[in-house]
Amino acid sequence: MAILLWLLPPVVATALAAAWAVWVGRNRPALHERSEAAQERAQQRFAEAISREHPQAVRRRAAHEHSTGVAVRQRRSA
Repeated sequence: MAILLWLLPPVVATALAAAWAVWVGRNRPALHERSEAAQERAQQRFAEAISREHPQAVRRRAAHEHSTGVAVRQRRSA
């Protein structure tokens, strides 16, 4: 019986993986089934996120220096 103890870790790992897969694949309410307040909050969060300016877009608009042909790494501020 003791020789079968080596089977215990793979069995436990498989059972945990199966439980995790069931939990991840569970049915969630569709967007149209959510409450009206939840839909409004989600829409507001999306509107705020889409209207924010992306940080890299700001950097791209900065004045571009002419290339001298020498590669210089810019220092990043910490």
